[in-house]
Amino acid sequence: MNQDRCQWPPLACSVRDCFAPLVRRERLFACERGHSYDVAKSGYVNLLQPNDRRSLAAGDSAEHVAARVRLHARGVDLAVLDALVELVRPHAARGVVEVGCGPGFALERVERDLGCSALGLDLSAHAIDVAAKRAPRAAWIVANADRRLPLLDASVGTVISITGPKHATEFRRVLADGGRLVLGVPASDDQAELRAAVLGRADATERVERVLASVADVFELVERRTVRVRPTFDAAGLADLLLATYRGGRTREAERARELVELDVTLAVELCVLAPRQASAGSQLARSRSS
Repeated sequence: MNQDRCQWPPLACSVRDCFAPLVRRERLFACERGHSYDVAKSGYVNLLQPNDRRSLAAGDSAEHVAARVRLHARGVDLAVLDALVELVRPHAARGVVEVGCGPGFALERVERDLGCSALGLDLSAHAIDVAAKRAPRAAWIVANADRRLPLLDASVGTVISITGPKHATEFRRVLADGGRLVLGVPASDDQAELRAAVLGRADATERVERVLASVADVFELVERRTVRVRPTFDAAGLADLLLATYRGGRTREAERARELVELDVTLAVELCVLAPRQASAGSQLARSRSS
């Protein structure tokens, strides 16, 4: 981690009921209560607590991460990354955090193009290790985004969640006034051809409205943009796409997948920019008391 290159968002201790600010001390981060976290050789910090994971190998495996790296090398996510940078740009100066960042391709691009403070957070140590090696100018954290985020209140200008959890109250807590939340949701036709070939059906499931409804008490929609491409995948690319999306795991599905030689597959993502709803005076007071 290169602290000379970017300012870290103010990190908070992840020990239950602590949440004190973390301070960098050489090769570790520590809070005033004596909890400390070593900086890994590749440059990330693991803030995951034992009660934050269900297994020792939490999050995506090395195999799944490798598949995502190979897909990125094919350039299939280029259009999404282009759109994401433009949506994040207006609020990037106050820092960007990506929740569920995986190997870090989106955040790497945002940091590179916008030159902002950038922090990626994921449950998988495999993914974060890859991200830290690829993009040492950003900061990388292993943590469980389904729990309390290891960030101080009102500490960042933009939160991104493309493939990660949609924890609305936590996103609101860490966003500074005037900040923005950028969510990515698969469109109804995302991977329709692959779903039809492997699963035997490709029902058009509308996910965006459901996600927006789930955060509506805290956020309101400002902008919505659909990014859609239809690249051709060979057998190896299809295998990576299936692995990265956890499809084709059952016997029948695996058999159908092995028969695929080449396929045009629609990749479609709905990018939604949301603003925090204005809190009432009473809720603002309650928030200040809980901080």
